[in-house]
Amino acid sequence: MSTDVQRTRPTSDLTKSAREKHKQYLFPATIQYYQEPIVVTEAKGLRVSDADGNQYLDFFGGILTVSVGHANEKVNAAIKAQVDRLSHISTLYPTLPMVELAERLARITPGNLEQTYFTASGTEADETAVMMAELFTGRSEVIALRHGYSGRSTLAQSLTAQSSWRPLPTKVAGVKHAPTPYCYRCPMHLTYPSCGIACANDIEDIIRTTTTGRISAFLAEPIQGVGGFITPPPEYFEAAVGIIRKYGGVFICDEVQTGFGRTGSKMWGIEHWGVEPEIMTMAKGIANGLPLGVTICTPEIAASLKSLTISTFGGNPVSCAAGNATVQFIEEENLPANSETMGRRLRGGLEELKRRFPKNLGDVRGMGLMQAVELVVDETTRDRTPAKELTNRIFEEARKRGLLIGKGGLEGNAFRIAPPLTVDASEVDEALAILQESFEAAGAN
Repeated sequence: MSTDVQRTRPTSDLTKSAREKHKQYLFPATIQYYQEPIVVTEAKGLRVSDADGNQYLDFFGGILTVSVGHANEKVNAAIKAQVDRLSHISTLYPTLPMVELAERLARITPGNLEQTYFTASGTEADETAVMMAELFTGRSEVIALRHGYSGRSTLAQSLTAQSSWRPLPTKVAGVKHAPTPYCYRCPMHLTYPSCGIACANDIEDIIRTTTTGRISAFLAEPIQGVGGFITPPPEYFEAAVGIIRKYGGVFICDEVQTGFGRTGSKMWGIEHWGVEPEIMTMAKGIANGLPLGVTICTPEIAASLKSLTISTFGGNPVSCAAGNATVQFIEEENLPANSETMGRRLRGGLEELKRRFPKNLGDVRGMGLMQAVELVVDETTRDRTPAKELTNRIFEEARKRGLLIGKGGLEGNAFRIAPPLTVDASEVDEALAILQESFEAAGAN
C-alpha cells in the first residue's frame, strides 16, 4: 500500500459542528489529539474512519483498550445478546456474566489471586486495591513509583507522579514515591547493569526514612503506560517486591495497560518478571472498550473487608458479557503469541528507525505490542533534552499519512505504539513505512 500523504477530504459541516460543541460543552482540559482533531465515526478491525470520510490505521487502540479489534464480531454478538436479556441490575444481585467472568479471571491470573471486586474504571480498581491492602495490613502508607499514573480521583492523583496530570497537590499523606526504573534516564545517574538495580534498593531507604517503617503496599505498573512505556530491567521486581514484603507490605500490580497478552507470550505483564502479586488491578483491554474495572486478590485479603459494599455499575452485565467474550477470544486465538510475534516485527522496524535517525531517536523500549520510541535533541552527543517540537511534527505527519499513535512520557516526547492484539504483519509493515516517511517529513535526523 502506498504511504504517500493521503488525500485529506474537505472538512465537513459535521466535523465543524462536533469540534464546536466539544469546545462549548466539554471541560477545556479534556485533551484532544492533533491540531485539527479528527471526529471518529466508525471503525472495524484496525481501521478507523472520521466524519469526513478519511481512514486511519489505528496503532493506539483507544489507549490500549481495543484489544481484539474494533467492532469484533464475537464480542459485539455477546454484547447485543446481553442487552436484549439484561442490561443493568447492580451488584446487589448475582448475574451469570459477572460470576462467569470472576471465575475466568481466577483461572487465568497468577498465584493465589481468586476473588474479584468489579468497578467501572481503572481508577476505581486502584482505589479498591489500596483500600484492601490497608485493611489487610492494618497500615496506611503506600509506595508508588515516579512517572506512574493511576487515574483521576484524589487518591489516584496522589499515587500519580507526573505533574502535568495532577491538578491538585497531594491530598493523601501516606503516599511515598520511589525512583522509577527508567534506565534511559536513570534517576540515580548510573548505568545498567553495573548500577546493581540501585533504584529498587533505594525503596528500602525510602521506607526507613520517610515512613513509619510499616507500609501497606507497593503499587506499580509492570511497564509504565502514561509514563512512556518505561520498562524495568529483568531483576527489578524481584528486588523491589522483596523489600516491600520485608517491611510487611503487599504488592499491588497494576495491569490496566499491560494485561491480557499485551506484552507478548504471557497473559500478564508481571509474568515476565516472575513475581506473583497479592493484588492485581485491570481495566482497558478486558472488555474491548466497554467500561469495566477489576480488583482481584487472595481470599485472605478479600476477607479483610468487613463493611457493607456495592458497586452500582461495577460488574454490569453488558460489560461483563463483553469481558467474557474478549478474554475468550484472546485465549482461543492465542493472541499473547501473536503479540509476541508481531511485537518482534514491530520492534525490529523501530530499531531500524533508530539506525536511520540516530540523532533524534534516542530510545526504543517495551515488550510485545507495547512499544515506545523517545525523541531527543541529539543522542549522538548524549544531549537527551526532550525534542518536543519534533515529536509533535512527526505526530501530525503520521496522522496526515493515515496512522494513529499515542504520546506519553513526562515531557510528552515519547510515542506509544500499541495496536490491537489482532494486528497482522502487513499492518505492522504499513505502520512502520508511515512512521519512516513521517520522521523524514518532519526533519528528523
